[in-house]
Amino acid sequence: MGSVFGKRYDPARDAEELEELRDMVNEGFDLLSAFNWCDYLPWLNYFYDPFRIHERCLKLVPRVRKLVAGIIEDHRLNKSRRKCDSCDFVDVLLSLDGEEKLEEDDMVAVLWEMIFRGTDTTALLTEWIMAELVLHPEIQEKLQRELDGAAKDGNLTDSEVANLPYLKAVVKETLRVHPQAHSFRGPGCPRQTRRICPGKNLGLVTVTLWVAKLVHQFQWVQDLANPVDLSEVLRLSCEMKKPLQAVALQRTGVST
Repeated sequence: MGSVFGKRYDPARDAEELEELRDMVNEGFDLLSAFNWCDYLPWLNYFYDPFRIHERCLKLVPRVRKLVAGIIEDHRLNKSRRKCDSCDFVDVLLSLDGEEKLEEDDMVAVLWEMIFRGTDTTALLTEWIMAELVLHPEIQEKLQRELDGAAKDGNLTDSEVANLPYLKAVVKETLRVHPQAHSFRGPGCPRQTRRICPGKNLGLVTVTLWVAKLVHQFQWVQDLANPVDLSEVLRLSCEMKKPLQAVALQRTGVST
C-alpha cells in the first residue's frame, strides 16, 4: 500500500477502511475463482445469473471506485507530494501528461489491479517461505548468519538485502517448490514466448525484504498445537491448505 497509494494503515486508527479494503479484495478473489455457467454459455447472462456473479460484480465496482477515487483526490489536493522523494505510484500516474495522460476511470483500474493482484502472491509466497524455514531450522540459522553479517548497527537496509545470495536462493527455491503463478503460452504465441507478470520484480523485492526483516528479528519455531502442514490448495494462487501458525521468539542482540 505504501508504494502504490503512499499510505500505511494503522489497524487501530484505520480499522474501518482497512476492513473495507480487505473485504473488497476477498470478494474480488471469490468472484474470479467462482464457477460461472455464463463463461461457457454467454447467452445465459442475458436472463439468468445462477450464482449471482453479475450481481455481486455490480455491487463491488462502486465500492472499489469510491475507495480508490478518494485516494486519487487526496493526492490531487496535495500536489506538493509530486516534487518530493517520497512520491508514490498515484503521484506518477497524476504526473502523466499529453498522450500518456490517463482518465480517472483508467487510473482507478490500474491502481486497483496493482493492489488486487499484488497482495495475494506476495503474502502467500512469504507464508510459504516462513513455513519452510520453520520446518528447516538449519537453513533458518544459516540465513540468520548471513543477515547478521550484512546488518550495520543491527539494522538491515534495502540495499544490503538486495546483495544477499543465500537469501535470494531461499526465496527462489521456495518459489520453485511452491510456484505462485504460471508462465504460459497464449494462443498463437511462439513457443519461446512466455507471459510474465509485470509486477514480478517488485513482488520479489518486497517478499525478500519482508523475509529478511522477519528472520533477522525473530527465531521462528513450530507451534506444537498447530504444526506446519505443507498441504496445498489451488485457487488463484497456490495457497497453504492450513494457514501457517508459528511462534516468534525475539532474538538476543538484535535491535528492534
